[in-house]
Amino acid sequence: MDITSLQNPRVKYIVKLREDKRQRQRDGLMLVEGFDEIALAVSAGHKPQTLLTAPELTQRQMDIAAAEALTVNRAVFEKMSYRDNPDGWLAVFPIPNTSLEELKLSQTPLIIVAESVEKPGNLGAILRTADAAHVDALLVCDPRVDLWNPNVVRASRGAVFAVPTVEAESQDALAFLRSKKMRVLAATPSADMLYTSVDLSQAIAIAVGTEDEGLTDFWMSNADLKVKIPMLGKVNSLNVSIATALITYEAVRQRHASGMA
Repeated sequence: MDITSLQNPRVKYIVKLREDKRQRQRDGLMLVEGFDEIALAVSAGHKPQTLLTAPELTQRQMDIAAAEALTVNRAVFEKMSYRDNPDGWLAVFPIPNTSLEELKLSQTPLIIVAESVEKPGNLGAILRTADAAHVDALLVCDPRVDLWNPNVVRASRGAVFAVPTVEAESQDALAFLRSKKMRVLAATPSADMLYTSVDLSQAIAIAVGTEDEGLTDFWMSNADLKVKIPMLGKVNSLNVSIATALITYEAVRQRHASGMA
């Protein structure tokens, strides 16, 4: 057993990395917890800097290359963990650094633009939708939550590693989309058209905003299309991740129907 003391400096550092956005940004490192999430990150081409395992908590074996591999006891692992029922696997990864210019788009790209999403769970769920629908990229604009927050990684089930994801200012994101001749679709309850009545089979970026405020004037004024999801009850909006999933899968449906996918 390599680490058994709760006061070990390495343990304190990992707790700091878990809790402090500035520490993550300064060191360019992030935490990924969970066997499946670590395996997905590795399969996407990312290599952990440090792999920590608690033999008391897991029976599963992982055969991956890490710069450093350490075993810890249960108490130490639970101090470092950010899960209620940890499975005994935790890794420190370099934060992926992808720019707009590095994105490789398909012939008819489908992109999600998430503006000012403030909850880790929502951003994680959007990432899962982006992965499942095989979108070309997720652009996170003017975020209120750290993309590399451990809770985003957990909520995304590791999809943050599978989906090409870029943090960008809204102006830069729009300039990129225009350079690729992509239309921008804004999701807003004030629109006249239903999301099922517009052509989503062409190159398009689906822009979604916060649940309370929606998209800012910047994206609304620059949108080529504005659509709404029918709301038949007393509540006037859906959770942003659910709204994103509905519109994204309508694009997938249309593309399959037209033989594009």
